[in-house]
Amino acid sequence: MSRLGKQPVIIPSGVEATFADGTLTVKGPKGTLTQAMRDDVTVTIADNTITLAPANDSKEARALWGTYAALTRNLIAGVTDGFEKKLEIEGVGYRAEAQGQTLTLNVGFSHPVVLEVPEGLSASVEKNVITIAGIDKHAVGQFAANVRKVKKPEPYKGKGIRYQGEYIIRKQGKKAV
Repeated sequence: MSRLGKQPVIIPSGVEATFADGTLTVKGPKGTLTQAMRDDVTVTIADNTITLAPANDSKEARALWGTYAALTRNLIAGVTDGFEKKLEIEGVGYRAEAQGQTLTLNVGFSHPVVLEVPEGLSASVEKNVITIAGIDKHAVGQFAANVRKVKKPEPYKGKGIRYQGEYIIRKQGKKAV
């Protein structure tokens, strides 16, 4: 039994949810999100709650039950509050600049790295912190991972791009004999 799936998903005021043709659509103050649902999970919307249940007793249906419950909670959280990830840049001369829908990173290469910010997301830079915000949790996390991948933190001095609060395990380096 899924502990997440058993709990009904509460729809807050100002949010509208509809389920038709295997697609769950959630509209809120920040925008609209959709999620395709598999036939293994049944979705019922009534009295400002979304209830999910496995359609049959297969192992896959029970596994997807909790997954789709979590995805539904993320849809509602996205259209009401939105999501954001913060990345820190550490290194002498390392900096970032956001202009419109482009993010330019100068992180020790011979050239600046220019990344296009995906549709529906916004990127801002304050000092050495890049903030990526949007309503789709998956898109925010994926773009943050793509930015981090440009220059991962190295284990000797910790230079590179890391998530805020991420701990880098340091190596000792060379020893003098």
